[in-house]
Parts: sequence; C-alpha cells; structure tokens
Amino acid sequence: MSQPFLHVPHAELDARVARARAALRAANLDALLIFGQESHYYLTGFDTGGYVFFQVAVLTAVDTPIVLLTRRPDLIQAQRTSIIGDIRLWFDAEGKNPGDDLRDILAEKGLRGARVGIELNTHGLTGFNHERARQALDGFCTLSDGSMIVRRLRLVKSPLELGFVRKAAALADQALLAMIDAIKPGALEGDISAACLGAILGGGGDMPPAGPLLNSGERALYGRSVCGPRRLQATDQVVMEYAATYCRYNACMEHTVLIGPLDPRHRRMFEASRQALADMVDAAKPGRPLGLIDEAHRRVYDTWGYQKARFSACGYSLGATYRPLWMDTPPMLYAGNPMPAEPGMVLFLHAMLGDAESGLAFGIGRTIVITASGAEVLSKLPVELNVKA
Repeated sequence: MSQPFLHVPHAELDARVARARAALRAANLDALLIFGQESHYYLTGFDTGGYVFFQVAVLTAVDTPIVLLTRRPDLIQAQRTSIIGDIRLWFDAEGKNPGDDLRDILAEKGLRGARVGIELNTHGLTGFNHERARQALDGFCTLSDGSMIVRRLRLVKSPLELGFVRKAAALADQALLAMIDAIKPGALEGDISAACLGAILGGGGDMPPAGPLLNSGERALYGRSVCGPRRLQATDQVVMEYAATYCRYNACMEHTVLIGPLDPRHRRMFEASRQALADMVDAAKPGRPLGLIDEAHRRVYDTWGYQKARFSACGYSLGATYRPLWMDTPPMLYAGNPMPAEPGMVLFLHAMLGDAESGLAFGIGRTIVITASGAEVLSKLPVELNVKA
C-alpha cells in the first residue's frame, strides 16, 4: 500500500523498533503498551490526533508484528503513514471498554502472566483510559511503568531528525523577523501571533503543537498564555516564546521587544539575560550533567541580583511532539539533574525574568544541539536588544 506521508525510511524505523525491543529485554519486560503519540510516530511513522481517544500499540520484546488498536477514523491514516501492518479497530458503544480488546490482543501474543510496560507519562493516556486498561488487565498480566523505554531512545536524534530540527530552526528565525516587524503601538497581540504562524506555515512548516506564547504589558510577567486580546501601547514590552515545526520536530525561540523609550532597568535585564544564555550554552557539553546548565543560569542571575525574578529551571528537551505541548520532557533543565548530555540531544535554553514589583519582564531563548565537543546554537539571528519607537 502506498505510504506517501512516511517521512522516515523503513530501515531507520526498523532500527528504532529493534532498539526499543532491546530496551524492553534490558528492563526485563515482555511487551510495551504504547499510548504516547510521540512514541507511535518515532517507532512507526504513525501520524494522527487520534491519541485523544483510547489508542494503543503493542510492542513485544521478541520480533513479532506490532499491533495497533485504534478507532475507525484512524484506520487509513495508520495504513498510509506508518509501517504497522496489523491494525485492529474498536467501536464506540454504550459500556464499551477497549481495554477488553487490548487484553485479547495480549492473549493472542501469549502474554498472559507476562510483565508488561505501559506508557503512563503521556497525554495519550488519560486517567480514565488508564483505569479502563487496568481493570481489563487485572489478574491477566503485571503492569509496570514503561514511560522511559521509547522516551530515552528519542532523546538522541539521528542525522535525519537533526535535519528536520534545522529546518524548523530556520522557520523559527523567519517567524521572529515577521513578529518583530508586526510589533507596533496599536497592534493586537493576535496580529503578532498571526505573523508568527504565517511565516512558519508559509515557509513549509507544520502547525506548532502549541502557542505561540505571546504576552505584553504586565501580562509579560506570565509564564503561560492567557485569553483575551490586548492592544500594544506607546510604551510596552512584548515577550514571545514559540516553536516552529517541521515534520513534527520543533525548534523554539524566546525573544523580547520593547516599545517606546528604553527603561534602563530593561537594558540591565537584557545584559544579565544575554550573559546567562551565553554561560548556559557554554555549560552544555557532552558527558556533563544537564543540571550544570541551570547552575550557570542561576549563578549569573543571582550575581546580578535577580534571584527572586528568575525561574527555577531554564529549559527542556525538544523533539517531535503533539498537542498540547512543544516541550518534550523529561528531561527538564534544573540544578542537580544528573543526566549526562549526549551528542544529538536537542535542548531549548531560556533565560527569563519576571519582576512582579516593577512590572518589568525580559526573556531570551535559543535551541541548541549537543555536539561532539560542545553545543551548536541553531538560530542564525544575533541575541540583541530590540527597541521600537
């Protein structure tokens, strides 16, 4: 069957599946229940939004065909975007528990009494669906958390994946230029968000899995987006954080634009943030704990006297993700995180300040790739202070 939307060669997908099976055996698991859409995409190419319902793939530690259990609207999509050959359907009905269908699949595969991993740390498995699966499998097999089996494999990107990330980073640069151009007194925050998405989609990218996060005025202090349009004033601050996306792979940017006369306190925030970001990039080296990145972030901001205004973490891993987040965690970048950086990891580093007393905010952030000797910043744009009259 034609697979026009399979973006990764069969050979690379087969190798990923083989590594996942090896990871299952190393964890003494007989199978993995894959609920994370990111895992589906990584292992098989399957690309859908149907993860909002009960959707699961069964991957065994031995070499048997992957079985997907999904709903009818995802059937053709699964056939044409993935390497999955065995697709089972469950149908909506009053009192229906698709966990029963899952149990039948496991029985077919001889997994009664087996140790089975289940992806718990994913938006693809709600508490309601976890309970349905647990009830159906109670007494049939032993379930244990297998959230990190595929997650760990996804952290280090292949050359093909890094190519997707680089295309996303180029789109992120285009989006930033479009957003800066759209910022002016009287503009709606939505005008700036529209410029961002127009540059990404018009440049051949995909709709990002979230955002853009764009807050102005006192809302620039917020770490999340809020509803309701705000119009920019003659003196204002605009903090933007967003992902550009290509083949589901994300590259993030954070940037601040000021409008009107420059407040010296804003300039000081910029200087501290620029130094923090530079030191964070310098701390990101293969073999060193990821926690050192946040230690550099804290050290710079605390030296400048911004301990109360800074955040308690300074970034996170990026990869191919689905709604509701572009964050691909774990890992988060927090002081004390012992996970070593590895070549091929893609991380978003952000230096953010929100001073509730003054009402001033500032943030900058860039996506990096860990290399054999250090870190490469993917953006080609300079880290500079943008002030618009």
